[in-house]
Formats: sequence, structure tokens, C-alpha cells
Amino acid sequence: MQQVDTNSSYRLVYSLGKHPYLGYLIEPHIVQLNQNGSYSLSYKRVFSNTVDQFADALDQTDYKLIQLCDEIEQTQLIKRFHKKAIRPADYFTKIFDSKVYDLIRPKIEARLLTILAKLGDKPLFLMSKDGYPADQELQIAPQPTSILFHFRRNETETRYFPTLKYDGHRMEFMYKNADVIINQQAWLLLENTLYHFDEELEGKKLTPFLNKRYISIPRNTERKYFETFVTNLIEKHHVYAEGLEITNIKEQAVPQLRIVYSGDQEAQLQLCFQYGEYNFQAGAHHPVTVRYVHDAERDAHQFFRIKRSLQWEEQKAKALEALGLQKADALFGSYAPKMDLFGQRGSSIEWINQHLHELEENGFRIVQNPNDKKFLIGKTSLDIEISEQNDWFDIKAVVRFGDYEIPFIQLRQHILNRIQEFELPNGEIAIIPQEWFSQYEHLFQFSSQKEELRLNRSHIGLLHDISEHAQVSMQRKLNRLGEFDEIVDTASPEGFKGALRPYQKAGYNWFHFLQEFHFGGLLADDMGLGKTVQTLALLQKQKESTKGTDQPKTSLLIVPTSLIFNWQKEAEKFTPNLRVLLHTGTYRSKDNFAFSHFDLVITTYGVARIDQEMLAAFYFNYIILDESQNIKNPRSKSFAAIKHIKGKNKLALSGTPVENSVADIWSQMSFVNPGLLGNYTYFQKEFVQAIEKKKDEDKAKRLQAIIKPFILRRTKSQVATELPPKSEQIFYCSMTEEQQEYYETVKSEYRNALMDGAFSGKASQIALLQGLTKLRQLANHPLMIDDHYADGSGKFDAAIETMDAILKEGNKVLIFSQFVRHLQIFRDYFIKHKVRYAYLDGATVDRNAAVKEFKENDDTQVFLISIKAGGVGLNLTEADYVFILDPWWNPAVEQQAIDRSHRIGQKKNVFIYKFISKDTIEEKILALQGMKKSIATTLINTEESFVKSLTKEDISELFS
Repeated sequence: MQQVDTNSSYRLVYSLGKHPYLGYLIEPHIVQLNQNGSYSLSYKRVFSNTVDQFADALDQTDYKLIQLCDEIEQTQLIKRFHKKAIRPADYFTKIFDSKVYDLIRPKIEARLLTILAKLGDKPLFLMSKDGYPADQELQIAPQPTSILFHFRRNETETRYFPTLKYDGHRMEFMYKNADVIINQQAWLLLENTLYHFDEELEGKKLTPFLNKRYISIPRNTERKYFETFVTNLIEKHHVYAEGLEITNIKEQAVPQLRIVYSGDQEAQLQLCFQYGEYNFQAGAHHPVTVRYVHDAERDAHQFFRIKRSLQWEEQKAKALEALGLQKADALFGSYAPKMDLFGQRGSSIEWINQHLHELEENGFRIVQNPNDKKFLIGKTSLDIEISEQNDWFDIKAVVRFGDYEIPFIQLRQHILNRIQEFELPNGEIAIIPQEWFSQYEHLFQFSSQKEELRLNRSHIGLLHDISEHAQVSMQRKLNRLGEFDEIVDTASPEGFKGALRPYQKAGYNWFHFLQEFHFGGLLADDMGLGKTVQTLALLQKQKESTKGTDQPKTSLLIVPTSLIFNWQKEAEKFTPNLRVLLHTGTYRSKDNFAFSHFDLVITTYGVARIDQEMLAAFYFNYIILDESQNIKNPRSKSFAAIKHIKGKNKLALSGTPVENSVADIWSQMSFVNPGLLGNYTYFQKEFVQAIEKKKDEDKAKRLQAIIKPFILRRTKSQVATELPPKSEQIFYCSMTEEQQEYYETVKSEYRNALMDGAFSGKASQIALLQGLTKLRQLANHPLMIDDHYADGSGKFDAAIETMDAILKEGNKVLIFSQFVRHLQIFRDYFIKHKVRYAYLDGATVDRNAAVKEFKENDDTQVFLISIKAGGVGLNLTEADYVFILDPWWNPAVEQQAIDRSHRIGQKKNVFIYKFISKDTIEEKILALQGMKKSIATTLINTEESFVKSLTKEDISELFS
């Protein structure tokens, strides 16, 4: 009966029933209650979409349980596994078979396990054969059941059977009409109670014994049975045996790294664990491993049960991974050094030698196959002694491979040809550390070809890279710095366009002072004082002074991504003769040979990390870090990558070299002058803790004395008379979620049209321009094209917030936009919030009145101006802030707007803020302006002409 009166009492129950094809399922039913509270014969099967009318009988758990039951209901299962509509009766009689059952049943059981875990004390019944859901009440055993498997072997057979124990008592379950309702993690239904188990147990191991006392194994088949089934059973479960020998082995395990070498292939490492006499590869799923041995003479069957500590084994595996290994073949437990960013692996033997101390501390033993190539396992080191002559340095270098001492000169061809294996006199193979190829290649390249290493005096910078012992000569030169009262003036480069201000010339001279004595330095001028210009002057001078010499000519500049194009533009302006390569982007060269054709290679910190090995294999003239605080963390990937790059000279640029802690300066000094401040642990103890925690002024003075020759810092207050009259800043604004969604929708429409070929030919250029304009408007504020838009704009919010802060300080602001509608949105806001403003667009009749209002009224701090109406012909020096709300195709127009405030008569510094919506066409416009130099130089006056100049690739990029 399927009718329930919602005006009378009812209850939700869960019913366990056996489907004729799918096996046991659980279904939720609403059952009407009699007046005495008992269950009536009226009931209704409920689903997630029909249960709300009975909501007063449900809690949140019930809703989750009903959803789970829905997923295993027959019609839902049929829909999931059979795409065409079909009646259940037809499906089960015509399509359903054992293969489908084997596919579906595990998924059903996974849901059943979740349902049983969530049921708690909710009403659970066994469904009657005619489908009544509340037939026999079931209970779930509160404690788990344990199982013990028995084997009894005699002269004719081996009998096998399980026993169950619940709450300390043996449980009779054979011939009791019991049933296994879930197989993959056994649940047993016995006398209206559901039992679960305290270990992973397949139900099929119980099923044969529901109506059978034991299984008999004849003697003629027992060996195969013992090798497979019994061995597997002993591994996973508790077993009691008579007539069979089961020996438990508990040994203190030893982790092993086996060197597996096969022909010309690179050696790999195999992680194994030695438990007494038994050796196992890593990667077990069960804590017990069983080895079966048949003793034919005694007719004995022995099972050696080795209990492995999987958690301990996993810790050892993680220890290897933490040291830089990764799984190369999970099936065979083999490991290899992690791939670098170019997909190359380092030598496994080198990795062992580098980490031998850590491996020994972790208890690892290194094992080699005596029939394979024999590798030297031991510490590899290089000792260097340098003696200074008149015009050169003699270098005596000895390599220690274990107990062998080899003159470093014997490795010359190996280093130059990148041959890592070096055969020792005893036939063992030593592995040359990979990093030596980049660290010492330049040493052999610049040294003489004789039987000794000799470097020209001009290459003194190399010595700082190849040996810590070079600190001795460095210390002597540090003392000599005190002999100089002033820095010698160096002539400005001939190819430099412009003039250096006095303090900038002083910085330029300081660069050459450092170069003369082969030291690196950190220029820490305040932002806006021209660190870029001073550096470009140095690089131009380098180009001119190294011409025709054997000195390295290519310099490397590493900058934050946001400054790439700023450096490019400044180089074009001040040093147009410098050959500059932007080593960025997906399609950058992977061959460092190209670097030698350029004076300056500019890349980012991110690319430097990715291309570490490529950059480290080239020897640069200068390595320069802009915003060098990016490497302040010595444990960072950026610092690790950059410290391996080799160069004759090193400079760092940063307005904020110490952002958070004294510790910030260590890595930057370690870059420009390795060893100057000792190792990081020493520096932390000697300076950071003493200065920051103990307020030790003597230590602070000592640190300042050590680093003072290598840091030059000027503040704005010190050079106020030399400050440039304007500064520009780009504000990147994130769109609101609604704005982003609107933008993406419109962009997709135009992109699809583009892909369909709609934008081809002259007739389509107008439509294309309309699409580009629409996207620009959406990047500003969707209200510009949709009067019904009710959500915000990220750019609008950012501009208003910035403006409010400026107005509170009493400053005046010019706000420019190409779009009159954009200005009107701001005007509406000003009117609503009672902000006094002046306004000028093409429709303004009295321009002079608007200008006068802004110039003469101190309360009118904001001037909204349309670019076409006010881009030229106005003198508004009262404003010291200029907002550029949207980028123009033609940057010359933008500059004209800025010149309204930045012109003769302006006595205050002018700040220009450009607002750009991130991830929009605005960013792409800026990029196109940078890439299309021909367009920029011809000063395009109209957007239409710009669109006409776009290539198919340009258009595709704009809509990408």
C-alpha cells in the first residue's frame, strides 16, 4: 500500500532488501503510524524530490541518506550505465549480465558502506519478501567482530574454516540463515543484527561457510593452494594452523639504496628494506609479507611471516624525496634525482655523494652489484691555492675523490666536454659534480693551455666564484679601500643620450670604483632617483670600454616581470646603441649561444628560476638584479637559481634592501660579494639576533662598517633639488566578479565571430573597432554600455578610493577619459556624495568658466576632462595629480593630457596614476604599443588607423 496521510502520524524508516538482480539495497520509506504508535501497513517510498512534504520527520542527516539511497535506486543506476531509455524489466532481462553486475555492485557497496556509517540509531528494518519496509527491525552491532582462520593438516587432507568472535565470545554463524550483504568490506546479517569487522575482509571469504563447516584441500593439490591462497591469507589475516609451520619474524630493518646499472643507461637507485635474511622492495600495501617454503624431505610446509613497519618504511621513502629524489618506477621501487626545469635528471651517483652524510645519518646502506660498473661512493672536494704574480694568478687545484688526489688540470677535457664519469687508477668510476661544469668551465676557458692553471689578472672576478680561499686576497683588498679619500671621476659614455644629474654621476663613478677592485655593490637609492639611468650609463660605458678586448661583453639584468618593458623603454631612450635581448616569454631561446650577440640580456626572476642551468652555463660581464629584495630569502628558489649564474661583476639595485629584517641584507650581499658576511647561520647568530633581539649597537656599527663600501644609498630629501618633476605609476585593478563575467561573455561573442571569419576585409574593420571599443568600455564600467547594470566596477572603486585619499591631503586632481559616458558616471557619483568638481567635454559651452572654477576655487579639487575636449590648450598647474582612467591607442595623446599639469609654472611634483583593468584588452593595448614600435614612432592620430595596422595575430591576441 503506497498511501500515507500527512495529517496523521508517520515515521521515516530505512529498509534493507535484496534486489533480485542488484543484491542488497537500502531504501527510505515513510510509514504511517497506528494510534498506539506501531507501524501500519501504509507506506510510501520517498526520494529527494518527493520527501519535502514529510520534512517534519527528517533531519539534515536524513536528507543526505536519502540522496545516497537515490544514487543506488534501480532507475538511477540504469540511467547511469545505459544511455538509452528502457524499462527496468527489459533492462534486467535483456541487457543485465554478470559483467554489468561486477561493474555496478562495487559502486553500490561503496554507497551502502557510507549509508551504514551515517545511520546511527535511525529505524532500520529488513524488508519482507512482498516489499513491506518495516517487517523485521534490525540493529547494528555496536562493536566490530574479529575473525580467525584455521588450518588443520593431517595425512589425507587440510581442512580450512573461519571462526568469529564478538564481544569476547565465539559467535555461531554457520547454518543460521546468515547472509553477507556487502562483499568488498564484509557486513554480515545474522539473526536481525548487522555485524562489521575489525579488519579489511572480503565477504566472499565468509560466504562458503554460511552453510558449510569447512573446506577440504586434498594432499595432491595442497602445495599450489599453500603458495597462493594460504600465503595471501596469512599476510592479511590472523591464522591458526595445525600441521603447518608459521614462523613470525621481527627483525630490525635496514634501509638500502641499491645502485641498479644497466649498460649505457643512467644508474638508478632502488629503495629496499633488509629484514634479517629477507630483502623487500619499497612499496608494500600490507604490513605483513609471507614467504612460503616447502621442505620435501620433512614433508613440511613453512610460512615465514615477516612483519614490516610500513609507516617507518614510508618515512624513509619521504626522507629520500625530501633530499631530492623522486620515484622513477613505482612498480620496482626505483628512484632517481628529480628532473630539472629542462626535463633532465642529474646523476644518481652524484646525488648519493652529495647527500652521503644525510643518508648515513638516516641509516641507509649503499649497495652495488659486484658484476656492474663500480662507482666511487664518497666525498668529492676541490682544494684551490692561489698565488699572485705580476700579471696573473697561479692556481694549484687538487680534486679529492675519496682517498684519491687528482690534479684538477686532468679534468680539463671532462669539464669542457661535460663528461661526468672519470676513471680512477683502481678502475672505479668517480662522478664529477654537475655544478662544476658551469662553475669551472670559464676557469679552463680563460686559463692558459699548459699543464698548470694560470689566469690573467683581468679575470680576478672569476676567483670569487671558484674558491672560498679567495677570501684571503679579498680581505687584503678590503683593507686597501681605506686608502682612498674620494672616488675617481669616470668619463661619461659617448653613446649615452642625456645628462646625469650630479648625484647620478656620483653613483656612476661608484660603479667603476667597485669594478676596479673587483667587488660587487648594492645601489639603494630611493625610488624615483634614477637607478635605471645610472645603470644604463654603466652598461653603455661597458660596451664602449670592452670593445676589442677578450673580456665578457654580455651583461644580464634580472627584474620583476612588471619592469621588463620599463627597462626596455629606458634603454631605447638613453642608450639606443645597446643591443638588448628580452629573454622572456614562452618562445624565448633555449640556447645561450644567442646571448653573445647582445650587450644586455633582460630576464625576470621567474624565468631565471626556470632557465637556471642555461644561464649558469654562460659567463656574463655584469649580473644585475633590479628590486634585489626579491632574493632576500636565502632559502628561496630565486636565490638558489641566481647564485649559480656566473659573471665577472655583480650589482644589485633596490630602494628597500631591508624590508622586514636585518637578515634581508645577507642574501643580497652574498650575491654581490660572496663570503663577505660569512655563512647564513653565522650571520643570523652574530648580527641578526644581536641587533634585533639584544639591541646591540656595537654589532650594528660593525655590520655597517663591513657593508658600507658596497652599499650606496641616497634619499629624496638628500637630493631634493635634483628630483624629476613628475613620476608615473600604473594601478592594476581587478574587475568585480559580475564585471568579469559580463566582460568574458562579450569577449567570447567577438572571439567566436573572429574564429568564424567574420572580421575579414575592409568592411569588417568598423565592426572590429566596435568590438574592441565595447571591451574597453566594459573594462572601465559596464554602465557605459548597459544602463540596467546594477553591480560595481573594480577600476571605479580603485579610482575613487585613491582619489579620496588625495583629496583629504588638500591636493587637486585631473581625471581624464576618452569616454564621455565614463566621466558622467564619476560626475553622478560626485553629485550624490556632494564632491565639488569642474567638468569639461566636447559639449561644454563655456570652457573658460570650467577652467576658472578649478583654478580659482580651492574647494573644487576635481576636474573631469574629456581627452578630445581638453587634451591640449589648457594650463592647469594647480593640479599635482593626474588620473588616466583608460589607455589610449596613441600614447602621444596620453602624454598631451599629462602636459596639462606638467608644464612650465608647475612648482610641485606631479604624480600620474594610470588605471588598467587586469586580464583585459587594456593590458593587451599596452603590450601592442610596446611591440609595434613603427606605430608608436609615426604617432597614430586615430583609432581607426591603429586597427588597420593590426595583423591577424594581433587581433587574435586582443580577443584571446
